[in-house]
Amino acid sequence: MDGKTDLMEKPAVAVRSRRQKPSADAVAAEQSLYASRVKVYPKAVTGAYRRAKTAVLVFCLSLYYLVPWIRWDRGPGAPDQAVLIDLSAGRAYFLWIEIWPQEVYYITGLLVLGAFGLFLVTALYGRIWCGYTCPQTVWTDLFMWVERVIEGDRGARMRLDQSPMSLKKAGLKTATHTAWLLISLATGGAWVLYFNDAPTFIVDFFTGAATVNQYFFVGLFTATTYLLAGWAREQVCTYMCPWPRFQAAMLDRDSMVVTYEKWRGEPRGGSKAGLAPEGLGDCIDCGQCIAACPTGIDIRDGLQLECIGCGLCIDACNDIMTKVGRPLNLVTFDTENNQEARSKGLPTKLRPVRPRTLIYAGLLLLVSAIMVAALATRTTMEVNVLRDRAPLFVTLSDGDIRNGYTLKILNKQRADVDYELSVVGIDGARLVVQDVGESDRGGPVVLRAQPDTVVPFRVFVTAPRGALTSDSTSIQFILRNPVDGTGDRYDAVFVGPRPAALH
Repeated sequence: MDGKTDLMEKPAVAVRSRRQKPSADAVAAEQSLYASRVKVYPKAVTGAYRRAKTAVLVFCLSLYYLVPWIRWDRGPGAPDQAVLIDLSAGRAYFLWIEIWPQEVYYITGLLVLGAFGLFLVTALYGRIWCGYTCPQTVWTDLFMWVERVIEGDRGARMRLDQSPMSLKKAGLKTATHTAWLLISLATGGAWVLYFNDAPTFIVDFFTGAATVNQYFFVGLFTATTYLLAGWAREQVCTYMCPWPRFQAAMLDRDSMVVTYEKWRGEPRGGSKAGLAPEGLGDCIDCGQCIAACPTGIDIRDGLQLECIGCGLCIDACNDIMTKVGRPLNLVTFDTENNQEARSKGLPTKLRPVRPRTLIYAGLLLLVSAIMVAALATRTTMEVNVLRDRAPLFVTLSDGDIRNGYTLKILNKQRADVDYELSVVGIDGARLVVQDVGESDRGGPVVLRAQPDTVVPFRVFVTAPRGALTSDSTSIQFILRNPVDGTGDRYDAVFVGPRPAALH
């Protein structure tokens, strides 16, 4: 019995142990859906891709900071800033092009062009936009350069962060963040310059004469630049930006992307300079490609959404391959099809022209052509007519029928223009413009439109009762500039009594 009792008690003990309440740490480890950020310490590298990245960075930053200072003569009374979005006046100026609020579709066209251009570039070269010209990447690269100059390269920064607080550490961190804030302030201020006259705003900003809104937006853009480029960094590319999730739909096996030549590099192992490792690949597993990556990934694991296509891992790897006497470009820009061909010793080729790229290029050209045609055929004036809803019509004492309209003339020229307004569609119809005058039957009325503004007029159209054959008659308002012959037409409706009541 004792033996049987022991055998029966052991399972009971085991069951009780399995039913014990798990510890708080175990529950947290099991249920946690959040991974703490592992700070990335990219190392400085030299090479072709680093030089290209630096050149693009200098170009983009120069363009951003200098464009608001470029002047463009538009004549008297017009702003002379080459690129300006004047919200108070409702205008956007791009060199010789002036966009009115009614022409916001041009902005839409630019956004569509940007989208198709990004699709095409991604299909050809992967995330090269992200690696070289994305504002987040450009400013992050600048911030990391400042950090490297002040605190040192990768190893020095890691040791500094792991060391206890001291006067030296506090001084270095203060210098770094002060430089970041100054760059962020210049960034926020430069962005506001695109919405205000640059010289005037700079004087107002430093003399305290700027508006509360201007100070607010400078502060807002300063804070976002400091936060995104100084603190968030690769987190923006990995978690906040939607483009990595879209890029897979744009890529195919002929897209040029950053690639690890696994067929050549594996199996990994150590190597001495000048000696070819027996039974091992060219990769010596030094980890320098990881150390150089701004997002901290291992490109040897294949293409990942965190990869921004900057190519700095290529420079880092080539430096090591040179030192160990192995062929360069173990990590390289290449296509998936070419990698497969190289692994089999077959010839390679690039296929930039393929259905995907042809579609994107075709859409890009189509939208560009539409935009150019719209700009080439745009007029210097527009007319809009709104018919009165109450009353629908008025019967005059002589039996004629009158309709009222509100006519608005948009004069885009910078001088007064006298337009001739006439109406067609009803025989014998005459115009009366409130506070302006009356036309003879079928004749025009002269309307003066002030420069660079929308001018409203109250217009009355009177038609002989006998000229109406329906309760609704289509008419056209014709506005013409007699000097240059330009003009515009607007279709409208003249409403009268029902046909049975006309006779």
